[in-house]
Amino acid sequence: MATVDITKETLQSTIEDNEIVLIDFWAGWCGPCKSFAPTYEASSEKHPNIVFAKVDTEDQQEVAANFGIRSIPTLVAFRDQVGIFSQPGALPGEALEDLITQIEGLDMDAIREEIASEEAKADADATT
Repeated sequence: MATVDITKETLQSTIEDNEIVLIDFWAGWCGPCKSFAPTYEASSEKHPNIVFAKVDTEDQQEVAANFGIRSIPTLVAFRDQVGIFSQPGALPGEALEDLITQIEGLDMDAIREEIASEEAKADADATT
């Protein structure tokens, strides 16, 4: 699957309608972004079941701000609508493939339980 461009209008539906979504935050003037683009595109061809999205931080400043993007490229990953990874820097192809394997192997029930536990603890701490 080729990469898809994300805008503030398509962001939510893209995350909600797909099991795994990777988002590359980039800009046209960014050298590391340009060097990461072919790696990201090649990986998208190997994994048709994953949405490989791109956000042009110059064009979609509101989306980048909502994610707190401070350096580019930054890669963000969602699985089952849960944000599970965010890291600035261009990943080598092997590291990107390893990350995808890890994302595919996650036990999302355990992650949701951990999130619920942390939220309950935060709520309890807030009331004391």
